[in-house]
Amino acid sequence: MWKKVQETVSFIKEKTNFTPEYGIILGSGLGSLTDDIQIEFTLPYGEIPNFPVSTVQGHKGALVFGTIGNKKVVAMQGRFHFYEGYSMQEVTFPVRVMKFLGVKKLIVSNASGGVNPNYDVGSVVILKDHINMMPEHPLRGKNDERFGPRFLNMSEPYSKKMIAKAKELAQNLNIFVQDGIYLGLQGPTFETLAEYKMVKNLGADCVGMSTVPEVIVARHMDIECFGLSVITDMGDEENIETVSHDEVLEAAKKAEPKVRSLIKELIWNY
Repeated sequence: MWKKVQETVSFIKEKTNFTPEYGIILGSGLGSLTDDIQIEFTLPYGEIPNFPVSTVQGHKGALVFGTIGNKKVVAMQGRFHFYEGYSMQEVTFPVRVMKFLGVKKLIVSNASGGVNPNYDVGSVVILKDHINMMPEHPLRGKNDERFGPRFLNMSEPYSKKMIAKAKELAQNLNIFVQDGIYLGLQGPTFETLAEYKMVKNLGADCVGMSTVPEVIVARHMDIECFGLSVITDMGDEENIETVSHDEVLEAAKKAEPKVRSLIKELIWNY
């Protein structure tokens, strides 16, 4: 892993000579945040050594380098999921690479199903914590101390300082945000009604198929994390029958302007 990461980092540095401070991982239907970046370089995943390739509709598949305000960022247009058949090491490989490119803060966004009755389709939720129910752990296996410790303290997966700043900015922007706990499941099926009830009973507010592995690996390397969910469907008796990937993308697209504004402001002001 160490060798592969360093090889990929060397290739990217040679191509871009760019040191980003922020990493951004864009979820389903949220890829056009890159319109807010003054783009300097774009590298398709297929051209980057050791990189997996995104296979999901709504995930474009490129690393975008540029600036938002005076901050240097690298954004993943399209992420990798465990359900696509990748190992957890492959899913989280780009986060390892980001760290050694210079990234100190990571912003992750996703589309998720809501089980909190205070949410609606289109709600923007700031993640304050998560529950890992994925069947494989990204840190399983021999630990390499050059990346981080064997036993990782996860008392603050999402930065309290970043959350406080984002809430303050959302108020200034007149964007209504809620906070919540995200539960990560493998997918790719949307949850059954019984599973949505389980998610709620376990103490989560929303559920999805991503984010948790990337955040665990980012924290392993001491990267500060901020997570946002767009609620694209509600897991209750009235709404469950209509849930489809197209509907998820559509709902994410509608909420995207708010998410874009908030992420842009957070990068400018934090």
